[in-house]
Amino acid sequence: MTDVSTHQVDAADEGRHEPGDDVWWNESWYLDFVDDGGEIAGYVRLGLYPNQGVAWWTVAIVGPDRRLVEAVDLTLPVPAGAEDRGQVAIEANGTSVACIFEEPLQAMRVVARGPAATYADPADVYREAPAVTGQQLDLDLVWRSDGEAYHYVHTTRYELPCLVSGTLTIDDTTYTITGQGQRDHSWAPRDWWTIDWCWFSGRLDDGTRVHGADIRIAPELRPSFGYVQDGDGVHPIEQELVVEETLGDEQLPTAGTIRCAPVGLDLAVEPVAFGPLLFVDPDGRVDRFPRAWCRYTAADGRKGEGWIEWNQVQHPPA
Repeated sequence: MTDVSTHQVDAADEGRHEPGDDVWWNESWYLDFVDDGGEIAGYVRLGLYPNQGVAWWTVAIVGPDRRLVEAVDLTLPVPAGAEDRGQVAIEANGTSVACIFEEPLQAMRVVARGPAATYADPADVYREAPAVTGQQLDLDLVWRSDGEAYHYVHTTRYELPCLVSGTLTIDDTTYTITGQGQRDHSWAPRDWWTIDWCWFSGRLDDGTRVHGADIRIAPELRPSFGYVQDGDGVHPIEQELVVEETLGDEQLPTAGTIRCAPVGLDLAVEPVAFGPLLFVDPDGRVDRFPRAWCRYTAADGRKGEGWIEWNQVQHPPA
C-alpha cells in the first residue's frame, strides 16, 4: 500500500520559487470551477516564464447554452517581488491579475479584470477565426480546500480539490458562483510542444474526489498518477490509469473513458463545453489544447462533473 505521507504538501510552496535554468521553466497556478446551477463553468491559469520575461494569462468561461468567452494574453510581464509569499500580481496591457494566498493550502483568491473575446464556435480558436472583441471580464473567486493537498512524487506539483464561491461579471451581467472545482500549482520546465497528455479532475455526487494524469510520452511509455479521495481517506494512483477518447471535428474529443484500475474506478466522460487554447512557439511549433467542462458517469452509477484537458502536439507531415 502506498504511503500517503509521501504526497504531503509544504504550505510554504504556495508562493513563488527560484527558477531553474531551462528556458521553458514555468511556474503556474491553475484553478477551475463548475457552478452548482449547471449553466456556467470556467478556469483561470497564470503561468510565469521568468527566463523569457513573460507571463501567460488564460481564462475561459463556458456553458452548454452560451458562447465561449476567453481572456488570453501570453505577453504579460513577469512580476517583480518574488519574495512576497502572499500573492502574485500583474497589471499590464489593460489586464490586472492578483492571485492571493489568503490561507496557505486552505483558501486562494483570484481577482482579475481585463478584455475578453467571444467565439461562436470553440473550434474557431484553432482556426484563428475572427472573434467578437471588446468585452470586459471581471472575476473575484475564492477556492477553499475540500480535501487533502496532494503532491506528485515525480515532479514539483500539487493538486487540491476545492469548493468555489464569488462573482463573475461579463460586461454588465454578473453571475454569483457557488460550486466546486480544482486547483493546482507546479514549478518545473513546461514545453507544451513536446509530449501529449490528458489531465482530469472531478467530484462525484457522493462527494468522492477524483484526479488523474495520463502522460503520453510514447505508445509503450505512458506514466500515470492521481488519486481518489473519499470518506475512507486518500487513495493514490501511481500506475495503470488510462484515458481514451473519441475525436471529433478539429480534434475536439466527443467522448472518453477513464480506467483507474488501482482504485477500481471506471468513468465515462461526456464533454459539455470547451474552452480550447492554441499555442504557437517562436519556432513555429503548434499545440492544440482542448480543455472541457465534462460530466462523469461511473460504472457503479455515480455521476459527477469536473474538467478535463488534452495536450495535442501538432506534428507536421513527414
